[in-house]
Amino acid sequence: MSQPKVSRRANFRKGLMAGFLSLLSVSVSVAQEPSRNLRVCLVSGSELYGSQISLPAFKAAVEPKYAIECTLVQSVGKDKLPGLEALENCEVALFFTRRLEITGEELEAVKRYCLGGKPIVGVRTACHGFQNFLEFDKEVLGGNYHGHYGSDALTRVVVAPGMESHPILNKVGGLDSLSSLYRTHPLAKDTQMLLGGVAPQGAQPLAWTREYKGARVFFTSLGSVEDFENPGFRRMIVNALFWAANRDVEERPKP
Repeated sequence: MSQPKVSRRANFRKGLMAGFLSLLSVSVSVAQEPSRNLRVCLVSGSELYGSQISLPAFKAAVEPKYAIECTLVQSVGKDKLPGLEALENCEVALFFTRRLEITGEELEAVKRYCLGGKPIVGVRTACHGFQNFLEFDKEVLGGNYHGHYGSDALTRVVVAPGMESHPILNKVGGLDSLSSLYRTHPLAKDTQMLLGGVAPQGAQPLAWTREYKGARVFFTSLGSVEDFENPGFRRMIVNALFWAANRDVEERPKP
């Protein structure tokens, strides 16, 4: 015996509603998950400023909180930087090295990435990060490193006029630092200064952005171990990594 028409209609409506609710549940679940992790290569080789301490700690701090997956490349002595093949697969590279003397294929791997129009974040000594590639500072970063002031006074960090709402400075504050202030003025004409540093000896650009061969570049002369322990500084670096990759900052769902 066939079902009455009214009963068949009711069952159809119930099935349709169940399917809709199931689809809605899947959509909400997907929306809560990060779309994909930002692939970051952290290039570490600034022993004087503790990059071998700061960058592993940074990786451990940000990966659980943000949609970031970091690969750490650590120098061995002054002339070896194994693992640079990670540059081939990353979306953005962070450089924190100091006067490394790498040569051969390792140096070429760095140059291919940096001169190839790829997203870059530079920290502290990256402006003189490779002794055989010192042009990285002016040509790629847009900087002008020529020494620094003394390290016996607080550097007060101020936001450049009109830059208060820049994405890299979102949720960032309390950046005053005991790091010695780098002499970086004047910058390349196409840079956009975000932060300035003020010390008893004078004022200097402290953080800026630019585009190089169509790619976004960010640099800051902050970067001591104490700076990396500052949540405001870590947030600025996270913001810069996502900004350089042309992505919005994405936090992981809270457990």
